[in-house]
Amino acid sequence: MFGKRSDGRRVHDVEPFQRIIPYIMRTRTDSMNMFEESILCTGMDQYIRAARTQGAQLAYLHLVIAALVRVVALRPQLNRFVVRGRIYTRPKIWVSFVVHQNLRSDDAGTTIKLCFEGTEGLLEIVEKINAAILKETTQKNESNETDKLAALIMGIPGPLIRFVVNTLMFMDRHNALPKAVIEASPFHTSLFVTNLRSLGINHIFHHVYEFGTTGLFIAIGKEKNEPVVEGTQIVSEKRMGFGLVADERFCDGLYFARSLKLLKKFLSNPALLEQPLEHKIEDVR
Repeated sequence: MFGKRSDGRRVHDVEPFQRIIPYIMRTRTDSMNMFEESILCTGMDQYIRAARTQGAQLAYLHLVIAALVRVVALRPQLNRFVVRGRIYTRPKIWVSFVVHQNLRSDDAGTTIKLCFEGTEGLLEIVEKINAAILKETTQKNESNETDKLAALIMGIPGPLIRFVVNTLMFMDRHNALPKAVIEASPFHTSLFVTNLRSLGINHIFHHVYEFGTTGLFIAIGKEKNEPVVEGTQIVSEKRMGFGLVADERFCDGLYFARSLKLLKKFLSNPALLEQPLEHKIEDVR
């Protein structure tokens, strides 16, 4: 219906084979690739301990999000999405993740969506995450935009909810969804992160949603000790489970593989993320 979107611009300089793939695999569920990694925790643990002696409150989630933001800033094809066979790229990096007020209850938690330029240093990202989590866990009477949107839809009489949701999905597919809805929606994001480690369970391969533009869904799980051969000895290494489900239509497997390698480099030495980037790498026209 309309050629332009508020959350991205059309990418035209794409190889012919890659350009035709979205017309062959029309949905995200049809295009899911699943990647699994075992992330060594040694570098993260050392960094977190050192940071806490300086008064900084860090956890694995902070380091994973900061590393992902940096990787997307350096690997711009990861910030693409597909709508009706067309490939778009985002101007900024959006990250959605879920927080729970109380792990002792069965509350579903609330979703936070943060926007990054991609040039931020580690501590700036940590401060932004902590401020958002603090707001959600201490001022729950003030709903965020995501919760307000959900409450608005669920306030509609039951028989009309499916009609309203289907209408929103139709508008999204035809680039007619209002900017306010896109900004409030956690499904219109560069990547979605779920921290299953905080629930004490292993990582999963989480589906990517058909509504919205999420093309990367990351799950981090509980760490465990694994035997590793070092020379002639077997030693135990603490490793964190990491599962990624990706929409393969906007970049190929080699690009994903090299991006994962870069992510592991940053997580093995989080100090590399401290200095801000002078500029992120822009996608092709």
